[in-house]
Amino acid sequence: MRHTPRWRKFGRMISIETRTQELTGALRRAGVRITRQRAALLAVVAAAKDHPDAVELHRRAHEKVPGISLSTVYRTLTELESQGVIHRHQFEGEAARFEHAKTAHHDHMIDVDTGAVVEFHSERIEKLQAEIAAALGYDIVHHRLELYVRRKRAAD
Repeated sequence: MRHTPRWRKFGRMISIETRTQELTGALRRAGVRITRQRAALLAVVAAAKDHPDAVELHRRAHEKVPGISLSTVYRTLTELESQGVIHRHQFEGEAARFEHAKTAHHDHMIDVDTGAVVEFHSERIEKLQAEIAAALGYDIVHHRLELYVRRKRAAD
């Protein structure tokens, strides 16, 4: 029996194969040809558990299929974003990073020392945001919360 790697994103299991198929389908619907290089890139994007930038995605795809160009990576990511299957995040002072769009809503903490991105979800924060918007006469249509953080140092 073959083991299928899966992610658990806030209670939801999604296989890498399913993600790869979604990404491939999005490109095909847009009329983009699926070359060996693009197929390798799609597999890398589907398997990413972090928030890699285009250069890191290029490095990972190049390990699978040497010869993929950085311009192919950028063009493919732009098309995937326009198809709504990946999200581009522009964290302060960093290159754009990418993640799969079909995850439950979550927010991000960015470690200012290491650049690590930590995903989190807080019902308290969601409720408070809705209360603030309602008190000011609004409904939230979309939001994004980014916290820039630094690990606490142990007391000496």
